[in-house]
Amino acid sequence: MSSPPGRRARLSSPGTGRSSSEAREELRRRLLGLIESNRVMIFSKSYCPHSARVKELFSSLGVECNILELDRVDDGANVQEVLSEITNQKTVPNIFVNKVHMGGCDQTFQAHQSGLLQKLLQEDAAYDYDLIVIGGGSGGLACAQEAAILGKKVMVLDFVVPSPQGMSWGLGGTCVNVGCVPKKLMHQAALLGQALSDARKFGWEYSQQVRHNWETMTEAIQNHIGSLNWGCRLSLREKAVAYVNSYGEFVEHHKIKATNRKGQETYYTAAKFVLATGERPRYLGIQGDKEYCITSDDLFSLPYCPGKTLVVGASYVGLECAGFLAGIGLDVTVMVRSVLLRGFDQEMAEKVGSYMKQHGVKFLRKFVPVMVQQLEKGSPGKLKVVAKSTEGPETIEEVLLAIGRDSCTRKIGLEKIGVKINEKSGKIPVNDVEQTNVPYVYAVGDILEGKLELTPVAIQAGKLLARRLFAGHLEKCDYVNVPTTVFAPLEYGCCGLSEEKAIEVYKKENLEVYHTLFWPLEWTVAGRDNNTCYAKIICHKFDNYRVIGFHVLGPNAGEITQGFAAAMKCGLTKQLLDDTIGIHPTCGEVFTTLEITKSSGLDITQKGC
Repeated sequence: MSSPPGRRARLSSPGTGRSSSEAREELRRRLLGLIESNRVMIFSKSYCPHSARVKELFSSLGVECNILELDRVDDGANVQEVLSEITNQKTVPNIFVNKVHMGGCDQTFQAHQSGLLQKLLQEDAAYDYDLIVIGGGSGGLACAQEAAILGKKVMVLDFVVPSPQGMSWGLGGTCVNVGCVPKKLMHQAALLGQALSDARKFGWEYSQQVRHNWETMTEAIQNHIGSLNWGCRLSLREKAVAYVNSYGEFVEHHKIKATNRKGQETYYTAAKFVLATGERPRYLGIQGDKEYCITSDDLFSLPYCPGKTLVVGASYVGLECAGFLAGIGLDVTVMVRSVLLRGFDQEMAEKVGSYMKQHGVKFLRKFVPVMVQQLEKGSPGKLKVVAKSTEGPETIEEVLLAIGRDSCTRKIGLEKIGVKINEKSGKIPVNDVEQTNVPYVYAVGDILEGKLELTPVAIQAGKLLARRLFAGHLEKCDYVNVPTTVFAPLEYGCCGLSEEKAIEVYKKENLEVYHTLFWPLEWTVAGRDNNTCYAKIICHKFDNYRVIGFHVLGPNAGEITQGFAAAMKCGLTKQLLDDTIGIHPTCGEVFTTLEITKSSGLDITQKGC
C-alpha cells in the first residue's frame, strides 16, 4: 500500500510539575488546536485497517491531511480518552474536516458518497455565518446568544406560520407567546377568583357582585407578552446576533433559503446549524376541526370569552387550560380518550382530576370526537361535537378546544441534507451532545426524540451546546431528575420517577414509598378541602434510601418542587429529609416529617396542624 500524502502531527509534551487535571486540560487545549489549525485532521493508529482506508480515501482525492498516530505517541491512551470526551467517539480513526467532526471510517465514506465531504473540503469554505439557528424560541435564542458571547457570527431565523384561525406572534417561541407565560398568568387569574371567595372568611366585606372580564385579562397579558417579544429582539441586537423574520429551509449542505412574509427569498450559508423549531398543536383530522376548533395557539389572545368549552385531551396542557377556564367561571368539560396526564405518576394524575371534578370540571372518559359542526356563528358561536365512546356507540354534543402537538421538522428541507427524523413522530434522534446524524447539524428543545419538552431544558441544552461547539467545554445537558409542575387548579409538582416507572426500573420489593395527606393552613379558616393535598416520595431501599421520585399536590407546588429538585441533584436521601428542620407553617415542611409508608397500610389523613 502506498503511503498517502499526509503530515505526521506532533503533540508537544505538557511539561512536568503539572497536576493531573492541569495536564489533562492542557492536552485538550492542544488537541483542539490541532483540529482548529488543520484542514483535515485524522487521529489514527498505524496498524488500524479502518484508518488505512480513510487515509487512502484522502490520498485518492489528492487532499493533504495531518495525521496523529496514537500508538506512536507517549500519551496515546490519554489522547484517545480526551478525544472521546470531545467527540463522544471512542474509536479510531477520528476525523475532522475544516473543524467539523466527521466521525469514523463509515461516516466519512458515507459523507463522501453523499457529497458532504467534497462540500466540506472546498477551498472557499468561507461561510456567511459561524452558526445559524432555525427557530427563535427559548432553546434557539439561548444557543444563539451564548455563541455570540463567545465571539461567533450568528443568525437566528424565526417565522410563525399562522394557525388555521389566523393567530401568529412575535419572537420568543411557544413559552413566551402561547405557552408557559400566558398559561401561568391565566392560572393566576383563576387563583385570584378562589382568593376572592376565601376572603370573606378572613374578614373582607364587599357587596358588589364580582365578575371576570376576559377582554381585560387578555389585553393585559398580551401587553406583557409584547414587552417580552421586544426584550428578546433587544437582547439579540445587543449581542450582535442577526435576526431574520423568515422561514428557513435547507436547499443543500450548509445552505438555507429564507422566505419572508412577502415571499421574497434570500440564501445564507453557515459552518454549523442548530434546529430549534419546536412544536405546534396537533389537529384531530376530523370534519370541522381546523374550521371551527381553537388550540392553545389561539386561546391566549382570543378576542372574546370562549364560553362553554369542551377540552379534547387530558395532557398537562389540556388540564391546565380546562382548570383556568373553569376557574374564571366557564362551563368546562374534558374529553379523555384513555388516561389523565400520560407519562406522569397516575396516582397523582387521578388526584388532579378528582380535585378538578369536585370544583366543577366535568370529565367524559373513554370518548373520542368524530365530527365538529357549526350550529350558530358568532363570538364564540355554537358548535356541535359528535363523539363516539371507545367502549360503545354513544354520542355527545358540546363545544371544543383541541389540544396536542407535533414537531415542526417536516417542511424545513432536512431530507435534502440527509438529517434523519422519526417518520412517525417527526422527532429528531440525536446523540448525547445534541448532534444529529449530519455532523454539522445539531438540535435542541421539544423536537428531540426521547427528551423532555420543557423550556428550561431547552435553554440549558442550548447554552451548553454553544459552549461545547465554540469554547471547547465538555459539559452535557443532564436530562435526569428534571423538575416540572402541572399548573392545574391544584398544582402538581414532581421530580424524578413516577411510581409506575420506579417499579418498572427497580422492582417494587426494592422500593419504599412514604406519603401523607396534608391541609395547608391557609385553607383551614377558608373552610377549603381537608385531606386533599398529597405528598409522597419514592425511595430506593438498597441505595441508602435515596429519593428517586418526588411528588406533591398542593398550592405553590412549583415553588416547593424547585427547591427539592436541587437536593435530589445532590443525592437526597430519606435520612437527609428527616435531618432537615422544616419551616412552620408551610406546605413544604411535610417532606421533613414523612413517617407512614404505603406498604404499612396505615391511615394518612390529617386531623390537626
